[in-house]
This record gives sequence, structure tokens and C-alpha cells, in this order.
Amino acid sequence: TLSAAVVSGDFGKLLPYSFAQLAGAFLGAVVVWIHYLPHWALTDDKNLKLGTFCTIPSIRHTGANLASEVIGTFVLTLVGAAIFSGRVATTGPVAGVGPLLVGCLVWGIGLSLGGTTGYAINPARDLGPRLAHALLPIAGKRDSDWGYAAIPVVGPLIGGTLGGLVIAAVSF
Repeated sequence: TLSAAVVSGDFGKLLPYSFAQLAGAFLGAVVVWIHYLPHWALTDDKNLKLGTFCTIPSIRHTGANLASEVIGTFVLTLVGAAIFSGRVATTGPVAGVGPLLVGCLVWGIGLSLGGTTGYAINPARDLGPRLAHALLPIAGKRDSDWGYAAIPVVGPLIGGTLGGLVIAAVSF
């Protein structure tokens, strides 16, 4: 959403779309909480409970964790824009399969870059469920790790902005 705003110069939809994404991520986390309701009391590992909702880094290193989120989001925005560019999306064998390709892109980012931080690559993907974790009555849960929470928000914002700037410069 931020990349699209940077490319177009139109930031009018940024806040409502971001709020909608955050609300959707929060509600999705509530559905996950309901789905696992019988398991919360039987699961002793508090990190597993937190990890069901939001990202947790393998190794806490602010710079490396931030770089991971910036790189992952940059790749997502740049390659996603290439997939939907007028030169690719409307002709040839990929016409109409853009959403499938983006799904494969997200999967590929997760497989290649996700091990270090859990790859939020969208602030709403981490913040919405982290808020749900903080607010929901989960038996035996730990704190919501607010000391780390800025990384999966700020990193994707930086990566999305950089991706938008490159997309605007290259003009797919």
C-alpha cells in the first residue's frame, strides 16, 4: 500500500487501506485464537503461543532483524510490481495468473528470508495479531514482546518506501 502511494504520489488511500489491513489482521488472529481455543491451556511453551500470532526473531539483533524486514519487503514490492506491470500482466503466459505468482513470491520470500525474523513484510501482518495476542484471554501467555514490535512495522515501511522509489524510477 505504501509502495503504491509512493509510486503514484497519491497518499489519500494510505490511512484507510492501512487501517483496513490492520483490522483484517486483527480479526484473522481472533479466528486463529478461536480455532486453537482448546489448545491454549494445554500448551506450556509461551513463545509458541506468541509465535502463533506474530513474528519472533531467531536471533535478536536489531540491525540484522531490521535489514531482514527491509530486504524482504523491498523484494515483495519490486517483484510484485514487475508481475503486474503492463508489459507482463496483460500479455504472454502470465496474463491472469498474477495473484498466483504473488503467492509464490511471498512463499519464496518466506523460504529464503523468513528464518531470521518470521518475515512480516507488511506492518499489519505483525501488528494486528500482536494486538490480538495482547488483548485476548490466552491461558498462560507471555507478554506480547512490545520491545521487538517496532522491527516488523518499521522494516516493512522502509522496504516498501524504497521499493516504491525504485519502481517509480524504473517505471514498470
